[in-house]
Amino acid sequence: MRSIKDVELKDKRVLMRVDFNVPMDEDGKIIDDTRMSAAIPTIEYILGQGARLILMSHLGRPNGKTDPKYSLKAVGLHLGRLLNKKVLMAEDCIGPAVQEMVSKLAPGDVLMLENVRFYPGEEKNDPEFSKQLALLGDIFVNDAFGTAHRAHSSTAGIADYLPAYAGFLLETEVNMLRKVLQHPDSPRMAILGGAKVKDKLGLIRNLLDKMDVLLVAGGIGSTFLCARGINVGKSICEKDLVQESLNLLELAEKKRKHILMPVDAVVASKICADAPTQIVDIDQIPEDMMMVDIGPKTIKGFSMAISRAHTVIWNGPVGVYEYRQFALGTESIARAIAASNAVSVIGGGDSAATIHKLGLEKDITHISTGGGATLEFLEGIELPGVKSCEV
Repeated sequence: MRSIKDVELKDKRVLMRVDFNVPMDEDGKIIDDTRMSAAIPTIEYILGQGARLILMSHLGRPNGKTDPKYSLKAVGLHLGRLLNKKVLMAEDCIGPAVQEMVSKLAPGDVLMLENVRFYPGEEKNDPEFSKQLALLGDIFVNDAFGTAHRAHSSTAGIADYLPAYAGFLLETEVNMLRKVLQHPDSPRMAILGGAKVKDKLGLIRNLLDKMDVLLVAGGIGSTFLCARGINVGKSICEKDLVQESLNLLELAEKKRKHILMPVDAVVASKICADAPTQIVDIDQIPEDMMMVDIGPKTIKGFSMAISRAHTVIWNGPVGVYEYRQFALGTESIARAIAASNAVSVIGGGDSAATIHKLGLEKDITHISTGGGATLEFLEGIELPGVKSCEV
């Protein structure tokens, strides 16, 4: 990839795409600034080189219309606190007024543009909108891995009009994910949780070529158990994908790959904080109950398998982890990965949230900032935001 270290930045106008789509409360206060903090090294490097920095991002889904609810003003203020310097805020992201603000920037200044999704041209990757954005910079830097799977104007379209370079975050994400896919140390394991098989069919197929062991649980595990002929009661089971899941199980067998599934489960009749639960073997789930977490025998077996792995990819919780009494399985997976000597990559907000909650960040090789981007990369899909920065 073309890196920002490969180009002279002094006195240049650097137009940089960041992923500052951060969660905010009803009062407009930022709840989690992880994505913002992840971009700081690139920002500080660019400023240290004497460039003028123009930042662009989206926030929420304003559907191509100006909506004060999704303004980036609060984000700009918070960024100023993180950088310990003033961040100028534009009222728009294109147009003469913004161009004038850019023209007055001095080396080391930072300007935050307003939400690019206030214009329908952004998500349509409209060439005219891309051109208008490109007028603001001499160089385009993409450091927004979380949106790299989107072929939008600010993530890919601008690269048709400006030389494009990868920021440090984008570089790190791509290099780490490429390492675990292309040059992993064996035994290689992927742990897949979450609600739906439908969202991860392509991912599972690709990982069957790359990994030695797939560990499946959560809603995905339920559908695979259904494919094995096990009655999962009221648990999630995508009946229209049972045959496809069976095909994947047969494919794994042909490739001599192992797919591990739960052998016992925590079950409940409803999902709520005070729901009565019981632990049952996987073939003893009552008709009126559903799996809400993996059971103790599964935790032990999964943890042992993780301890033997040299490469681990994890995406998705193995239970309804949002409720404390259903979180033991997901937290046990996190602890087992952290305790292993494996090269570990965590992808997806839910898995990453568990790692952060338990304070295990230092024991993980890489925690991805991408959700959909990480999944698509692992699935083998070319990401527009990455392609635009490749040599």
